[in-house]
Amino acid sequence: MAPRRALARRTQRLFGYWRSETRTIRQGLVALVLSTAAGFVAGLTLSHLTGPLSEFPGLLPLIPAATGMRGTIFGAIGARLGTADAAGLLTIDLRPRGVLRRNVEVAVLTTFSSALWLAVLARAISAISGQPSISLSELLVVATVGGAIGSAIILLITVSLAATSTRLGWDLDSVSTPMVTALGDMTSIPGILLATLLLDHGGITSAIAVLCLLVTVTCLVAGYRTRDPAVRRILWEMTATIMLTPILDVFAGDLQQARVDELLSVPVVLMVIPPFVSQAGALGGIFSSRITSKMQLGVITPRGRPEVPAIVDATIVAALSTMVFLLIGVVAWGLGTISHLQHMPSPGALLGATLLAGVLVTPITIVAGYYLAVVTYRFGLDPDNQGVPIITSVMDLAGVAVVLLVMTSSGVLPHG
Repeated sequence: MAPRRALARRTQRLFGYWRSETRTIRQGLVALVLSTAAGFVAGLTLSHLTGPLSEFPGLLPLIPAATGMRGTIFGAIGARLGTADAAGLLTIDLRPRGVLRRNVEVAVLTTFSSALWLAVLARAISAISGQPSISLSELLVVATVGGAIGSAIILLITVSLAATSTRLGWDLDSVSTPMVTALGDMTSIPGILLATLLLDHGGITSAIAVLCLLVTVTCLVAGYRTRDPAVRRILWEMTATIMLTPILDVFAGDLQQARVDELLSVPVVLMVIPPFVSQAGALGGIFSSRITSKMQLGVITPRGRPEVPAIVDATIVAALSTMVFLLIGVVAWGLGTISHLQHMPSPGALLGATLLAGVLVTPITIVAGYYLAVVTYRFGLDPDNQGVPIITSVMDLAGVAVVLLVMTSSGVLPHG
């Protein structure tokens, strides 16, 4: 009898917490739905990129790295703004050494300084795996120009989102991460497509590559020599993250490159991958951001065994994930049918496979999000600079692997 009463009390407390978080849950769900729509813009673009993907081999490993880098940069910015907002330190202005001004500077410097590293990684993974690839200079042009286009748009949206959240009292931790990660995909893939127009023009392409190299090196030097100690600290703390997380994204792209023939034969799976991995990362980012804010405000402690508020936040993320991945399956089948993609699977097969992949990936999202926040906090680092960027890249690789596994085992995708 006593265990039943204890279970009833725990259940009652859980529902009480959920009721207290109703507004935040509603805001997070709306943001996830909107970001899913944004992710499908990227998915539709990718599913119709059969020409450039065939004409410029090596783009497929670069695409997840470039989109992941946008998530790394702007996911961290969203987390830092969310923490500043929760602490009452966020003001929407560009005054020198203000929170917003510093994050804008970090966005510009890291966008350009990371482009060369992305190009090198994409070229290296293609060489290691024996896959064909365009030259390093051409990859640099695509990474720099495509990244600049995507970052400019996301930066404007991030600043606008912060201003709106501050004015309307939204929970920035729950709103910014899903929007930023999906917008990273939505803007980066079309940006990369536009950047490919600069390729295959002989001397003109070479001149653009030299200019891109100069810009990249200049931003790299300027970033680490800045006089603002806060900006310098953010850049130093994010250096390892910027160096390591694209490796996961490049491997995610290589997984797709290895199955490119099968993916091109069932392009709806290409459509599913961007919103799926972006939402897996967004859910992990929401969880990580909430845990980070609670740690910095003293609500929970960085323990190996999660405390009650962290467990309850995990249940919120699990519930949101079920709804989001179900939505992704439904929308993917509808858009694939409307846009007349070839070899469309049945709605039951596609919906079931997408939902199953979501169920499998959600525990990875929750566990990784929590322990990344704990580990970075214990090492004295700012979890906002590490948690969201790492979790989004981890979920890029895990998400692609799970989608390919489930889609193949369920018969949606032919065996390679």
